[in-house]
Amino acid sequence: MNLPYDCLVIGAGFAGAVAAREMAERGGMRVLVLERRNHIAGNAYDPADAAGVVIHQYGPHIFHTRDQRVFDYLSRFTRWRDYQHRVVANVHGVELPVPFNLTSLEMAYGPDRAPALEKKLLDTYGAETKVTILDLRRNGDPEIKALADYVYENIFLHYTMKQWDQSPEEIDPNTTARVPVFLSRDDRYFQDPWQGMPLEGYTALFRRLLDHPNITVELGTDARARMGLGEDGVTLDGAPFAGPVIYTGAVDELFDCRFGRLPYRTLEFRFETHPVDFYQSHGTVNYTVSEPWTRITEFKYLTGQDLPGVTTIAKEISHAYTGAADETPYYPIINPENQALYARYEALTRRLGHFYLLGRLAEYKYYNMDAIVARALTLCDGLLQPKE
Repeated sequence: MNLPYDCLVIGAGFAGAVAAREMAERGGMRVLVLERRNHIAGNAYDPADAAGVVIHQYGPHIFHTRDQRVFDYLSRFTRWRDYQHRVVANVHGVELPVPFNLTSLEMAYGPDRAPALEKKLLDTYGAETKVTILDLRRNGDPEIKALADYVYENIFLHYTMKQWDQSPEEIDPNTTARVPVFLSRDDRYFQDPWQGMPLEGYTALFRRLLDHPNITVELGTDARARMGLGEDGVTLDGAPFAGPVIYTGAVDELFDCRFGRLPYRTLEFRFETHPVDFYQSHGTVNYTVSEPWTRITEFKYLTGQDLPGVTTIAKEISHAYTGAADETPYYPIINPENQALYARYEALTRRLGHFYLLGRLAEYKYYNMDAIVARALTLCDGLLQPKE
């Protein structure tokens, strides 16, 4: 039986869509993309809600990168809206820029105390540098140590406990060490040279990305019902499939969680529509010491949509992932035990021949959008290079 496809891609998010385009365009392959959801764009899907507000259904996605190849590649499929993401933390009712910076310092410590502390920091570490809490705590100056404690307590600790449901003792020290104080008045959340939002939205970008005569996309299709995994490799609709298979789904679910489910954190989004132009001061407000939610996102700031008199927000609450149908696994919980469990699943894929794991769920790693685009391009570079 001759199958009409040369390459099979599971998932139509960033990983799958970029891989499909590359295999179709550069490789000249006929590519079948199977997507379990009823839409393309993965977690970047951005429909309009009932009020007409364009939302990010699976949480806010802000594009930023230092990788010119990634930016140039995606720019083939979208124009960009200049958007510089700024985030504030609501600390006992006062909104401080995060990452904590010199503006935050002035607001938190006041005009009497902040200038002297700012001078100490700049003299010690230099302007426009990012200094971690761990480094600040190692400083012998008690005032600098006290600043580290303030940032840890008011910006990091409670927020992280809500996000990960871990006690202070259980929080990975390496995570704590990475929390920065930015010795600058640059209030942007990212300093990457390329940042912004797709001018017509992410879904439109994906529509163009997958618009190729060699690509067929089937939505609402669970690949596990079409794809067989056996000792002799992969079958598609019951027939042997010898071409490359690029799998971007959950690797434990691929094998029916036979060794147990890989742990993730999931997110609950409570969407609210309000009859005002804007609900809050910024696109994202983090609640670092109060409220059950970690942050509130207001999408009109991100998209630039001109829609007077109505706005939609999303309150974001983190939970343990249980595998329920209405849950989405977002953040892998990285520790040695879970990595060992992942390795058992990854080993099962090695016997399948031309089978490649790509993406956050398949590789049990957290990727930013630009990083997974780069990863997909690199994978396809290797698959499409001439064989010696």
